[in-house]
Amino acid sequence: MTVQQEAPAGEALEVWIDQDLCTGDGICVQYAPEVFELDIDGLAYVKGADDELLQEAGAVTPVPLPLLTDVVDSARECPGECIHVRRVLDRVEVYGPDAE
Repeated sequence: MTVQQEAPAGEALEVWIDQDLCTGDGICVQYAPEVFELDIDGLAYVKGADDELLQEAGAVTPVPLPLLTDVVDSARECPGECIHVRRVLDRVEVYGPDAE
């Protein structure tokens, strides 16, 4: 079990999905439909500020503070371990498979 770094309160976070690992289970969409969406290809993607699907590889979107718990739960419960939450300031992953 890895110890995950905690982001200081109020620190800006962003999230991205590695579609190569996505299993299409949709758990992330169940937790945070404002942030994640399944596309016609059956894979999950993050959504931009205007609710558009960001389909570019490595596309990131900010994690709204009111949805932080839902996004973190998505990363923790994802069977594909493909959701990455990192600090904007230094791009260090704080939740997800690469968190230290």
